[in-house]
Amino acid sequence: MNPSRRQLLRGNFSGISDVIRPPWALPDLEFSNRCTRCSDCIRICPEGIIRSGSGGFPEVDFQQRGCTLCRDCATACTARALDPERDPPWRLRVEIRDTCLAQRRVLCRSCGDACDERAIRFALQVGGIARPRIDGDRCTGCGFCVGVCPVQALKIEPDATESTP
Repeated sequence: MNPSRRQLLRGNFSGISDVIRPPWALPDLEFSNRCTRCSDCIRICPEGIIRSGSGGFPEVDFQQRGCTLCRDCATACTARALDPERDPPWRLRVEIRDTCLAQRRVLCRSCGDACDERAIRFALQVGGIARPRIDGDRCTGCGFCVGVCPVQALKIEPDATESTP
């Protein structure tokens, strides 16, 4: 995939967008061609995590809350840029960065407590603090773990396979 002009100017030469679109969004190019920027998905989101982003296109912000995958945004999308029949609703990758308190030997399980799917497990360490591990098979990409982290150690971004048709 060729990078957009915006990605080139930002130094992203991969052609993979780092923007998180609402769940059930079509691949980037098709999404941007179909989305009318009507903001219906933004207004209807019960969690308030969908915001108007670059160019007026909807983006997800997990800093305060996560996504319940209620499908309200996809149902409200008359342009069909969000397709509620897509399965899974999105492919996101969660990364635990080095700033994680548990990685620094400080007891913290905020992310694991926030994860209803139990996709974040804590691996016991001999003589140390249990460290979080992401189970990619269980993770729905809901983002509830992101906002509760006291040091913003969780990074969530689109999986590279999501941008390809």
